[in-house]
Amino acid sequence: MIDQIVVSMAATIAFAVLFHVPRSEYLLCGINGAIGWMVYLLCASMGTGVVIASIWAALVLTLIARILSAIRKMPSTVFLITGIFTLVPGSGIYYTSYYLIMNDLEQCAAKGMETFKIAGAIVLGIIFGLMLPQSWFNQLGKIWKK
Repeated sequence: MIDQIVVSMAATIAFAVLFHVPRSEYLLCGINGAIGWMVYLLCASMGTGVVIASIWAALVLTLIARILSAIRKMPSTVFLITGIFTLVPGSGIYYTSYYLIMNDLEQCAAKGMETFKIAGAIVLGIIFGLMLPQSWFNQLGKIWKK
C-alpha cells in the first residue's frame, strides 16, 4: 500500500510538471494526489466498491484543493486537476475499447458501464466539494497563516 501511495505522489507531481504548475506547488500537488489515492485504497479495502471509493476520494481531493488554494493564494484547479489524475479510470477506458475491438460486446458493455460509473462518481465528488462556500476555506487559510 505504501508503494502505491508513493507512486501516486510521483505520478501527480509528474502530471503537475506536464501542466506547468509553478514549481513551488509541486510537493503540495503530490501530497494531494497521494491523499486522494490513500482515501481510495482505504475505502476500497473496507469493501465499499470502486464507485463509492471514487466519490469519497474525489470529495477529499476537492476539499484539500480548496484549502490549499486559500492558504497558497492559487486557483483550486491547480491542486484539483493534478490530484484527480490518479483516480481517472484510464484502464477501464482501455479495456472497454479493447473488448469492443475484439467483438466481446458483453465484456465491453460491463467494463464500459463500470468506467462510466467511476467517471460519474468523480464528478459527483467534485460537485459535492465545490458546493461549500469559499468563505469557509478562506477562513481556514487565515487561521493557518496565523
